[in-house]
Order: sequence, then structure tokens, then C-alpha cells
Amino acid sequence: MADRVIAAVSLGGNLGDVRAAFRHALERFSAEPGVEILARSDVYQTAPWGVTDQPAFLNMVAVLAVKISARALLNLCLATEREQGRVRDLRWGPRTLDLDVLTYGAATINEPGLEVPHPRLAERAFVLVPFAEIGPDLTVGARTVAELLAGIDASGVERLGPL
Repeated sequence: MADRVIAAVSLGGNLGDVRAAFRHALERFSAEPGVEILARSDVYQTAPWGVTDQPAFLNMVAVLAVKISARALLNLCLATEREQGRVRDLRWGPRTLDLDVLTYGAATINEPGLEVPHPRLAERAFVLVPFAEIGPDLTVGARTVAELLAGIDASGVERLGPL
């Protein structure tokens, strides 16, 4: 794959030193051949979603230029989560680090374990707010990130500032 693809990845977490986990993930992306960080959002704090009896989450989004496949990007995300002690035992439960591939260029991918664009992206303010900060004109399907954000309630997403 010679051409670069613009991809977006969300970062989230609410256990341990989440900012350190985010820094580790961004360093890991930068160190990976064929991955370049083009932009990264500020850090935002949001109430838990799904399972609400847990600490607030920190979230951010990174826009990447990649020369690796979407599957390789997912595998990089999963390996980075494991390095940060991620345990997948409760869906939407607390976690040290959660990395989701949001978009991979204009591709639509529906494979076991990999669905792009992320299937719940359009309903998640905790992803769309930081994504719109750095990529408002990027498209998800037929709509821009800014258009998706305008269609949901983003109250409760608090900007904390740079990582």
C-alpha cells in the first residue's frame, strides 16, 4: 500500500493514569512505520456511557496518515491497549485505554472485529466533539464530522485542554 490513507482513531479511558496511557498510544502510533500523526485533539471529560456506575472518562481523537491496512491499524490499537493493561471483561465498563478505529479514508469495512466507519460514531458526542475540533470537514459516509456533531446533544462534554 503505497498511498497514504487518512484515518481517525479515538482514545478513551477512565482507570489509572489515562493521560499517560494516551501519551503512550500516541508515541506508539508515531513509532510505527507507515503511521504519521497529522492532528490530535485536546482532552475532553465525559460522563460514562453504557455502564454509568464508574469514573468519568477522558477522551480525545487523533487523525493519522497511514500506509498500513485498516486491519493492521486495528491490530496496532489492540496491542497498544494490552500494553496499557486493558482487560475486556465488561462491555462499556471501566478501562485503562480504549482505542477505536473511527474512519479509514472513505472505506466502508464490515469484517469480523472491524467495522469502519465505527458503527456508533454518529451518536457519540464524546467522540464527535474532539473529532470535530481537528477534522470538522472530514467525511463519514455522506456527511462531515461537523454535520454529524450538529445533529446530536453535545452537552456534558467538557474540554480540559491539551494532553
